[in-house]
This record gives sequence, structure tokens and C-alpha cells, in this order.
Amino acid sequence: MPLPSLPTPSIIVLTAIRLFLAAETVLGAVTGNLLAVFVPGAALGLTFLPQLLASRVHLRLPNSFLAAIALFVLATIYLGELHDFYNRFWWWDLVLHAGSALGFGILGFLLIFMLFEGDRYAAPPWALGLLSFCTAITVGALWEVIEFAMDQLFGLNMQKTGLDDTMGDLIVNAVGAGLAALAGVGYLNGRNRGLGAAFEAFITVNRTRFRKVFPHRPWRGPKD
Repeated sequence: MPLPSLPTPSIIVLTAIRLFLAAETVLGAVTGNLLAVFVPGAALGLTFLPQLLASRVHLRLPNSFLAAIALFVLATIYLGELHDFYNRFWWWDLVLHAGSALGFGILGFLLIFMLFEGDRYAAPPWALGLLSFCTAITVGALWEVIEFAMDQLFGLNMQKTGLDDTMGDLIVNAVGAGLAALAGVGYLNGRNRGLGAAFEAFITVNRTRFRKVFPHRPWRGPKD
């Protein structure tokens, strides 16, 4: 009788974050703190949202992607907003912007690559990298527009120091997007180390959408 497989590090991280947010939500309800109920509760819901949206378009997200998203939600909403990490640590916002640009760059590259069904010869690697870079930059720029609109319409302070904050965010967005684009180009050139493993994990669990990637490679299951 085969032994049951142990949970992967990604599953452990994802489960731990969800349990922590659930516990914080319950604790907030017990203490009667509505803010301490809403923020971790909303964050908990957001950790399930990407998986739900992906399933609606018949895609699967690797556990490593879900764990990274949950960690990002924890850092932005729970720590950033509820515990004021944005003001306590000047670099918090910049790191999260770079991380989000990296993530959107990776996802953009994969979605563009999926349009070619994984045919790495349909377009030059640099062209796919450029398109993924533009995707991540666009998302980052739209977020800055949202921050500006929220500040103007509702009197919030999402832009912090105004123009300096916006330009700093756009610069780190460009760095994160550039790293994702370079990783995608490296993956197409056969270098799977580092971020290349993220591309491999997504392609593996969505094998039917990437029919032209190693068409004769046997299925070995997701590795994340």
C-alpha cells in the first residue's frame, strides 16, 4: 500500500495563511472590532478568488501561484492596511509594487504564450518578452490611475507623497516587469532555473492549453 504523499511547501504556506486570516477574523468578531473582522475576512476571501476566476475560464493555477498570491494579499491588505506597514516601513510599498509587476509579467507572458498553444517558434522569444513587459507595465499604470482617482474622489491618501510616490511605483513596476520578461525569454531559450520553474509549473497543470510544448513529453503531474 503506497504511503500518502506529504503536502508540498506551497500547500503548507497557503493553508497556514488562510488559517491565520480565518483566526484573525474570528478574533475580531469576539472582540467586537469590526475593522479587525472586515480586513482579514476580505483578505481571506481574496485568497480564494484567483482560483475561482481561473476555473471559470478553465485554467488551473499551480499551488505555488496560489501561495504567492495569498502571501501578497497578506502583505498588502492585512499587514499594509490593518497594521499600517506602509507607513511603518518606507520600502514596503515599493517591494509590493515590484512583486506585483513580477507576478503580472509572468502571468502575462504565460497567457500570451498560451495564445500560440505553447509554440516557441511562432514568435521570437524577445517579442513574447516585450509583450509580457508591456502587459505588466499597463497593469501598474492603471493601478496608479486608480490610486489617483480614489484620492481625488474619496479624499484618501493612496498616493502618499504624490508625484514622487507615483514615479517610484512606476520605476519598480518597470524593474519587476523587466525581470519577468527576461525570465520568460530565458525559459524559451531552455533555461528553466529560477523563475523558469514558475512557467513550467503553470504549463504543466494547463497542459491541454499548451499542446505544442514538448508534445511527446509524458505527463508527470504538477511540481510545485
